[in-house]
Amino acid sequence: MRTSDFDYDLPARYIAQTPLEQRDQSRLLILDRHRGDIQHAVFKDIGNHLKAGDILVVNETRVFPARLFARKLPGGGRVEILLLRKRDARTWEALVGGKGLTAGKQLQVEALKQGDRAPLAEIEFVLVGAQRVIRFDEPLELLFPKIGHAPLPPYIHTPLNDPERYQTVYAKTSGSAAAPTAGLHFTPELIGELKTRGIEFATVTLHVGLDTFAPVTESDPRDHKIHTEWCQITQETVNKINQARSKGGKVVAVGTTSVRALETAAQDGTLKAYEGPTNLFILPGFIFKIVEAMITNFHLPRSTLIMLVSAFAGREKVLHAYEVAKKADYRFYSFGDAMLII
Repeated sequence: MRTSDFDYDLPARYIAQTPLEQRDQSRLLILDRHRGDIQHAVFKDIGNHLKAGDILVVNETRVFPARLFARKLPGGGRVEILLLRKRDARTWEALVGGKGLTAGKQLQVEALKQGDRAPLAEIEFVLVGAQRVIRFDEPLELLFPKIGHAPLPPYIHTPLNDPERYQTVYAKTSGSAAAPTAGLHFTPELIGELKTRGIEFATVTLHVGLDTFAPVTESDPRDHKIHTEWCQITQETVNKINQARSKGGKVVAVGTTSVRALETAAQDGTLKAYEGPTNLFILPGFIFKIVEAMITNFHLPRSTLIMLVSAFAGREKVLHAYEVAKKADYRFYSFGDAMLII
């Protein structure tokens, strides 16, 4: 297995820069992972490809305004900070952009509006690459409305006028540095319609962290170190899923984060309630124990996400579906169109 096995060419024009006006009007490519057949639909009609008794498992994590800007002290050079994980009340792991960001360097965070209070920070430790441990002089949570920006992926260059468009409509528990983008296509109306069809919903939480932003640089993906993220699967969710399965319903994971949460909680073969870290790295050859269908977006080349989808549907089928999507002018990545893999 080589990282290059998961490469494909994507001209920039395919990368969606803004979300659609209506979430559920995105396009939907349906891939039969067993036969390789492909169909095209609109996301609002996804219920036509599911059946009563199926259960959709969504990740209810909420993105927090994790992108900060700061000035180096002294000197004033600008720094970009992407908060990833809180270590304690005032200390965070982060990705930084800027030069000379060594241990001991002090930073003045910038407020969104001139005159608003913003914290001072100091780089405590240099980790790997652009990763740092940063200590702030006060807790950040209450200051986020005054200092935080939506942490859009680096391939999106168009400003987002409404930060809520980078949240799912069911986002609840704050903690992600990126949105679980497969869920961005749902509307309250569509969820209500699916429920009237007898399609169930259950929730998990997985706070999306560093690995969304970290490409696989090793030539063999098995040498890649996936970073740890926090997830939770409650007993209520376990009961709902087990009940649906006992009646013949399919477990449909909404997004790769839901896949990882569910499969983490079923590593011994039985789905159990779980709360804690996961560093589950799903590559081809992985045996899925819970997930039977998947809703997902189109992912970056050489990413852990396209590797996960390839493990579920087969690398050749996935790459072929991506080529079909390009020819049909689908929109790719976070604000792009969706796939249903059955």
